[in-house]
Amino acid sequence: MPGGGGGGGLGKVKAGSRPPWVGLAAAVWVQVAAGSAYVFPLYSHAIKEALGYNQKSLTMLGVANDVGENVGLVPGVLANRLPPWLILLIGSACAFFGFGTVWLAVTKTVAMPYWVLWIALCIGTNSSAWLGTAALVTNMRNFPLSRGTVAGLIKGYVAVSAAVYTEAFNGMLNNSPTNLLLLLALGIPIACVLVMYFIRPCTPSLDEDNSTEHSHFVFTQISSVVLGAYLMVATILGDTLKLSATVTYLLFGIMILLLLSPLAIPIKMTLYPSKPKGEKPSTIVPSYSTDSLSGADQESAEPLLRGTSGTFATGTNDSDEATDVDLLLAEGEGAVNLKKRRGPRRGDDFTFGEALVKADFWLLFIVYFCGVGTGVTALNNLAQIGIAVGANDTTVLLCLFGFCNFVGRILGGSVSEYFVRSRMLPRPFWMMCTQIIMVVTFLLFATGLHGLIYVSTTLLGICYGVQFAVMIPTVSELFGLKDFGLMYNFMLMVNPIGAFFFSALLAGYIYDKEAARQNPGVLDPSNCFGPDCFRLTFYVCAIVCCCGTLICVFFIARIKPVYQMLYASGSFRHPRHQQLY
Repeated sequence: MPGGGGGGGLGKVKAGSRPPWVGLAAAVWVQVAAGSAYVFPLYSHAIKEALGYNQKSLTMLGVANDVGENVGLVPGVLANRLPPWLILLIGSACAFFGFGTVWLAVTKTVAMPYWVLWIALCIGTNSSAWLGTAALVTNMRNFPLSRGTVAGLIKGYVAVSAAVYTEAFNGMLNNSPTNLLLLLALGIPIACVLVMYFIRPCTPSLDEDNSTEHSHFVFTQISSVVLGAYLMVATILGDTLKLSATVTYLLFGIMILLLLSPLAIPIKMTLYPSKPKGEKPSTIVPSYSTDSLSGADQESAEPLLRGTSGTFATGTNDSDEATDVDLLLAEGEGAVNLKKRRGPRRGDDFTFGEALVKADFWLLFIVYFCGVGTGVTALNNLAQIGIAVGANDTTVLLCLFGFCNFVGRILGGSVSEYFVRSRMLPRPFWMMCTQIIMVVTFLLFATGLHGLIYVSTTLLGICYGVQFAVMIPTVSELFGLKDFGLMYNFMLMVNPIGAFFFSALLAGYIYDKEAARQNPGVLDPSNCFGPDCFRLTFYVCAIVCCCGTLICVFFIARIKPVYQMLYASGSFRHPRHQQLY
């Protein structure tokens, strides 16, 4: 496929076994940069104090933070039409102009109305949608047989980015919110420009029994967990002890080295190349839209997942042929009519429009909304929740949530991958389990006890991360990779929707009402103390998670036959009746 050929100009597919791992290592830095929305609590108080906003106005800015991060329909559409480097460049521009404008407002360099600040924060955090789409879609297509693991890793580094920014905030930036905003405005574009060349479509690995690839993933997961644990310990030490400048720089340098650890895999592959195991079909290219292929290329390129079915054992192909013969005989006898089946089946490649009319698509959307829409409410108000119960040091809470969110994403991806291959257990089973735990967690938050705030934050962070890591491969398995970028970004819209209803309308209103009750005669009280500030909000969130659990049980029952079909051989097997595109 010639670079720039056709309509979309996605560029040439890079051959070889090493480029996908280089791209994965580069995606680590992109995803860390893409976590800008998670650090809103670090500078939200500065916005409130500098511009004189009340809690309701601040929570509406939290909604802008979530709208920008999660409304990624435009990058989702363009994921099949533009090369990844251009999507990363657009995201960098969003970060520069968005966070740069917020920095001008907080430093009072330029006076601007509230609505301008709201839009600027939307634009700044929307960089996360562009960066995340480029990194996730490209790597999911480069590693099609390890979807859960890749999704957990890619989104896990977004979660740990909160701790990365917190470490930089406490050490290098001297706890300055304005310096943090300047880092977001300048650091994100610089990081993306440096690595965007390496995030590119590559010939996917289709070797089911590749123990070397499995060991590479294990190494990457272990190194990411070590990074997360290190960041949590370093942040707590920096917050409780007065560290010298030398120690601070040393801790920061170790963090950079751990972020570079995924590069050890392509370096090892360069120094110690593996011997080829024999001739295998390697002409399969990532499954992009036909809009990006020229006429000649459309005829020669094989769709990604259709090619994967050809790599399995001969027995699988024989059974497929037998099934086709049986279907033809049954059609001849009048038992079935194949012509009446319209559109793809679950597990095939769907267009976005075809997926929208499927009940399973909306069931997944609702289940995801119940888990993440309520979780983001606690995240956006984490600083105020901590202050209300007497935990004045909210940076530790944010770091704890970020680390546990990261652990949840890694566990959600790897654990669901193991059980879907060994037991054909539908991935949403883990969404159901974590939402049950979230019910208990919100009830713990509602007690308002200082000693439980850290336990509650830990449980919520893990459950919140599992929801993300499970949703991503579930979308690709049920509806394919053809319009995966658009479907994935559509699912992410539950974050701003949940933030608007549960955080802005519910939590903000209850918080301000309780603050007014505690401070009679004060025209616009800004602080609220005690469990009543958020108690009703947490009760509502617990009820919503109960409803999500019940819906998830019904959803799992519906999709269980699909997973039995996809993973009957112990590994992903795409149906033969795949739509050509």
